[in-house]
Amino acid sequence: MNLFEAYKRACLSKALTTVSLVFLVVFCAPASAQIISLPDDTLSGQSGQRSSQAPSSQSQQQGQVDDMPRADWRSGTYGPIATPPRDPDALPPFGYNLFTGGFRGAMGDGLNADYRIKPGDQVTVRAWGAFELDRVLPVDAQGNIFIPGSGPLNVEGQSSQEVDNSVRRAITSVYPDNVEVYTNLQGVQPVAVYVTGYVQNPGRYAGTPDDSLLYFLDQAGGIEQDLGSYRQVRVMRNDRLVATVDLYDFLLNGTIARPQFQDGDTIVVEERGPAIAVTGDVHREMRYELTSNTLSGAELLNLARLRSGVSNVLLRGHRTDGPIAHYFPVALFAGQTIRSGDEVTFTADQRNETIVVEIEGSYFGPSLYALPRNARLSELLDAIAVPQGLTAVESVSLRRESVKEQQEQALEDSLRRLETTYLGATSRTDEEAQIRLREAELIERFIERAGELEPSGRLVVAQGGKISDIRLQDGDVITIPEISDSVLISGEIVVPQAVVYRPGLSVIDYVNGAGGFTERADESQILLVRQNGAVEHARNSPLRPGDEILVMPKAPVHNLQLASTLTQILFQIAVTTRVALDL
Repeated sequence: MNLFEAYKRACLSKALTTVSLVFLVVFCAPASAQIISLPDDTLSGQSGQRSSQAPSSQSQQQGQVDDMPRADWRSGTYGPIATPPRDPDALPPFGYNLFTGGFRGAMGDGLNADYRIKPGDQVTVRAWGAFELDRVLPVDAQGNIFIPGSGPLNVEGQSSQEVDNSVRRAITSVYPDNVEVYTNLQGVQPVAVYVTGYVQNPGRYAGTPDDSLLYFLDQAGGIEQDLGSYRQVRVMRNDRLVATVDLYDFLLNGTIARPQFQDGDTIVVEERGPAIAVTGDVHREMRYELTSNTLSGAELLNLARLRSGVSNVLLRGHRTDGPIAHYFPVALFAGQTIRSGDEVTFTADQRNETIVVEIEGSYFGPSLYALPRNARLSELLDAIAVPQGLTAVESVSLRRESVKEQQEQALEDSLRRLETTYLGATSRTDEEAQIRLREAELIERFIERAGELEPSGRLVVAQGGKISDIRLQDGDVITIPEISDSVLISGEIVVPQAVVYRPGLSVIDYVNGAGGFTERADESQILLVRQNGAVEHARNSPLRPGDEILVMPKAPVHNLQLASTLTQILFQIAVTTRVALDL
């Protein structure tokens, strides 16, 4: 059985509307787009075809339409400029979270294959066989260690492997036979390095010669995000440049220069260079620093982390001849030149022509459907088979994320108005102040509980035996409920329960069968929640199987204005969440 067969005539009727005034905007639409044309009677009976040889004024006199666009919006000169340009200074810099990874958590020991021996280090030398030795030999101020029986040996500037070879040659030159030699770098001399420039806490910090530059920067609290450069970090020694480090290399590729520090070295973080703002369909909108005043589009594509599906780029900025706004496909953007202060906005301008909706409830077939972007509810329901006699076809409903967001915002606004209008009011007497204090505590608890509720986002599409033929949106969840033989009784009821529906019984009969009202119940405010998501007052609507009887609570306050406001919010909560929240 088809879902719409019972009532398609009623729910899918469409009326044609005469358009009295049409505004036509030509955007040089792609060939696949629908062409919007004016009605035949809009013009003065002349042919709608354009004569390419007639001048514009003559065409207008003859009643013809000049359908040539004034500008091609895809040309790279014109494009969608919906928001003002973003200031690069308002965005976090690329690498802003670099110094949250704990670089200063542990000092290195300096023992690695590339470490170079310097005065103050200690070398363990062991020899056995014809010559026996087991000592820790310090490297003196001249860079020598003294080996008994061999004399001084210069090891300054050598790696640990080179030291091992030098010591082995020195000992075997005196004891050539039956001698084994082993060396080990026992420890390194600590160093103190100055960190200055645009860092959070300039100062002098201890470490080892082989500690990373990041270790010392982290000791100083990291780079100032607004003023410091991530691309110009200098290591100085006796007024001589040892290394210049670009931290973007580390952020992108994991590579970083590893100068061996000496006592008294200085790390200088330069002032931030020119920057650009990158926004739109990127994983993080950030400020990117330039090493010069310009950057190529290809370099930026390597820096920015784009989301999937990005197709176009909007480049905005200022040039000597005025402001510019160029719109490029990503493939053409690589060859463009970006200047300091520009904003680059990436966008997935190729709209997805497919949406995915979900079906739940009583039906046959899959639960997920991929549909054209302009699909309507009737098209989908016509394609869904349902169990004959088991499905409540008149109670179809739909959950939509945008509706849920609107409900959440409306509830939040109502609670905020309640809090500001009542809790800020003054009291005339001490007795009134005590009453208001108790009411204030009650309202605060109520606002806290109400804020934790989550609206359903339910959109009522079936009403009065008809189903609205609305256009579907991506992510919609369509509920096709099963025919129910029960009635749910909830809210301010002594014994909330579900009972079998019995024709002829009134709402009060069901309430009394569930133990009656509680002391907090508002007996005049009883709602019926239908299977289709609609909420109606019980006194105006007949009870049907599958309904939920929702008894609302009273507003336990003496202030009539406050009681009215609370009652409105209670109804709002009941409609959007199907919960009778008591105070």
